[in-house]
Amino acid sequence: MQNFDWIVVGAGITGSALSYELAKKGLKVLLLEKDPTYDNATRYSYGGVAYWSGTDDDSIQLCQESREIYHNLSEELGENTDFRELDLMLTIPVDNNPQSIAENYQKFFIKPQLLTPDQSVEIEPLLNPDAISGCLKLPHGHIHPQKTNNAYQQAFLRLGGTLNYEEVTQLLSKNKTVTGVKTNKQEYYSKNVVICAGGLTRYLLKHIGINVNIYFTHSQLILTPKVDIELKSLVMPGILNRLNIEEKSGDSELKSLWDNSSDQIISDVMETGAIQFLDGSFCLGQISQIISNPLAKNDQILAEKTIREGVSKILPELENLPGKLHHCLVAFCTDSNFLVGKIDNFEGLHLFSGFTSTLMYAPPLARRFADWVAEDNKEMPSLL
Repeated sequence: MQNFDWIVVGAGITGSALSYELAKKGLKVLLLEKDPTYDNATRYSYGGVAYWSGTDDDSIQLCQESREIYHNLSEELGENTDFRELDLMLTIPVDNNPQSIAENYQKFFIKPQLLTPDQSVEIEPLLNPDAISGCLKLPHGHIHPQKTNNAYQQAFLRLGGTLNYEEVTQLLSKNKTVTGVKTNKQEYYSKNVVICAGGLTRYLLKHIGINVNIYFTHSQLILTPKVDIELKSLVMPGILNRLNIEEKSGDSELKSLWDNSSDQIISDVMETGAIQFLDGSFCLGQISQIISNPLAKNDQILAEKTIREGVSKILPELENLPGKLHHCLVAFCTDSNFLVGKIDNFEGLHLFSGFTSTLMYAPPLARRFADWVAEDNKEMPSLL
């Protein structure tokens, strides 16, 4: 029988950051990840840190904490995260009024600069000025997500943490109290379990009768090897249709679809974006499909064609870059930016998932979570 102070389920950036922060408090922590290849949302992330996106005192404070953490994170973890600050170029379609799109961004802590097509191309020469009516320019943080995740994990291991590659198949509980987890190999015991399983969070909790407003999209994008073309900024659409379909997913008429997993596509959108990492590789895409079955298969040929056609309009020189299509689940919740805290009706069970902007929110909230634990949960938020 192996006992731990905390069991963390899921070793993406959320679970890895949280495990590290808990281990820093001197706790005995087990981090469990089903796939040693990390075929997850962290690996297939653009790596953007939207520290400009706070809209109220709490989110602005988290943005500021996040920016400060990333500026010092490589030194703290002892490994390079490739953190940098660069321009975020939000493209506005040629048939949209740029001023009206800019109005939608006035709610944020840092306001964007509205650029004409010619001004946009001066900053990002790869943009096609004939395909846009302008761009919104914002300061943006950027990391290499996989390097950052690995850095958190290595620092966690140096603190004495345990990382095992096993699939969690069941949460163990008795009388509404969590006692540990069962994996495909064995059982582990702890008085505290925190779920950081991204798109699979909903299904893990459903096994013990807990329904949470965490859903997921099937995300598809293209990763390329190192290439000679240079992209100077992070390019994303100024109209984020993905956020609209995520918001609608929690509507009462759609909630029943999540209780009966199927391959039916509830919604899907294509958003043209691109980022080049410091090693010269690219991430292109992405397609977001809402399908209630986490194991649903996607038409990869059609998806790659759709992404490349979209990229060709905005960034024509990137259309035919060599690359491979990848797929992952991306978690979200419809009524907040994240679900972080303890589940009151189940002793010892916690959530750390459903982030709208994972790379921005996860590091500061992981630090706060560990502080709450060290203070005996006095200030930890309660969920459900």
